[in-house]
Amino acid sequence: MKTDPATVVDDYIRLIRQAEADKCLDPGTATILKDNISWHFPYLSANTTPWQLEGTIRGLKELGFNDLTCVQNKTVVTNAFKGEKLNKYIPIFEKYDIPVLYNFREDDMKWVTYEPKGEILVLDKIFPEGIRIPDYFFGKNVVHLPTMKCHIYTTTTGAMKNAFGGLLNTKRHYTHSVIHETLVDLLTIQKEIHPGMFAVMDGTVCGNGPGPRTMEPVEKDYILAGADQVAIDAVAAKMMGFDPMSLPYIRIAHEKGLGTGDFRHIEIIGEDVEKINFRFSVGDNLASTVGDLLWFGPLKALQNMFFRTPLVNLFIFGSFFYHDYFWWPARGKKKMEYFKKNYRWGKLFDSYSE
Repeated sequence: MKTDPATVVDDYIRLIRQAEADKCLDPGTATILKDNISWHFPYLSANTTPWQLEGTIRGLKELGFNDLTCVQNKTVVTNAFKGEKLNKYIPIFEKYDIPVLYNFREDDMKWVTYEPKGEILVLDKIFPEGIRIPDYFFGKNVVHLPTMKCHIYTTTTGAMKNAFGGLLNTKRHYTHSVIHETLVDLLTIQKEIHPGMFAVMDGTVCGNGPGPRTMEPVEKDYILAGADQVAIDAVAAKMMGFDPMSLPYIRIAHEKGLGTGDFRHIEIIGEDVEKINFRFSVGDNLASTVGDLLWFGPLKALQNMFFRTPLVNLFIFGSFFYHDYFWWPARGKKKMEYFKKNYRWGKLFDSYSE
């Protein structure tokens, strides 16, 4: 659906109704809102937008889904508490009485060993001691809230990648060299533990370039929703200018019957997006250049030494310093200040209370 800052929350409500979320989610159970904080700084295109969060909450509530909880996760370089504050989620949680839980706090949930029933491609090998996921996710619906953006390791990122933070702990970086298969495994697990799944994707401001953080924000005015996690990622990839079936995580999930990745076989209601091509490209930044060498390049054989020993702290510090103390003050913060003064969605973001 095409949208506008003046109508976007109402448009999200209509979008969720037209995508028939009430037929995709189990009305008899609680629903997890899994937002996407790729970076704690308020950088549009990197994170769930406040209007996406608000519109989704209102849309679900109007369909009778009142038992809503938001679950946050942390990464080695992202602070969930800082992220929800700077991205203006807290006033929305308070306004609509949405409790927030954190998968890294023992008082909120426990990590338990899970034995998937379906075929697992890599997670059992990456974590031979057992695949551990949060117990809170069992038996609840999940609604993913990704943004439309590029990613340095998966080309695009969306609904399927959004489970990466929620279901895996801070050792999830062990999976980077097999990231595509990991995302397929996580979808297999989600289909077993969730009675209903749905995704609401924000493409009002899309991320072009080396995501999920250091991108160029581009106004595109689109919002998407659907129950098929593979299909919504495939449509987003097609709109950004990529062949969905050339992306391994989409192709493998399609071949395993976990969703529809072939654009020709996806039912799209609303805007005709078949000929849309944003002509996005991923490119590289300092973090991706180092990562490519260690995860996929000539140093791949040494990755266990670098990432499963205390040496990993050097890379964590390097990524943290590069993103937070170099790229953000030198480029990101200035981009957002300019965006908030000169672009419609930037002005809308600025209008939300902190």
